[in-house]
Amino acid sequence: MSSEPPATRQDLFDFLDQLGIQTSTHDHEAVFTVQESHKIKQDLPGGHSKNLFLKDKKGNLMLVVCLNDTEVDLKSFHKKYECGRVSFGNADLLWEHLGVTPGSVTPFSLINDRQERKVQLVLDANMMEMELLNFHPLENTATTTITSQDLLAFFHATGHKPTILDLEKPQDESIHA
Repeated sequence: MSSEPPATRQDLFDFLDQLGIQTSTHDHEAVFTVQESHKIKQDLPGGHSKNLFLKDKKGNLMLVVCLNDTEVDLKSFHKKYECGRVSFGNADLLWEHLGVTPGSVTPFSLINDRQERKVQLVLDANMMEMELLNFHPLENTATTTITSQDLLAFFHATGHKPTILDLEKPQDESIHA
């Protein structure tokens, strides 16, 4: 991220307006985990996400966005995405590159990575089949609904080309005799 302060929620909304993207936002109490967000989801149609900020052994940064009930196998992620083995990026790295704190990770935080574009974006294929998607607008006290097509337009405007993968952990298909 550049030396300027990270974008605020209002900065995000202004940017979306400039792009002609319409969204709706629902304010709520702060939520920090997918589990805590279950009570909010029932009032909002569309897919709800979990967002994983990862780094690999080579220092590459990735934002992985999937439906909240997707089981992502982090041990084999590097084989699907062709990167080094991954671990979670720490709070300092998250703030430095995406300008958000843990609990507020969102694909909208790529607004803060427009100059350097150091964060690679990986989207779950199942999530992108949904018409409406819900994400925090840079803070975990609200949820913003956007169409999947408008989300792609947002990524394009920030200079991030997403990689779309099937991220669901494969079920054990072994047959026991």
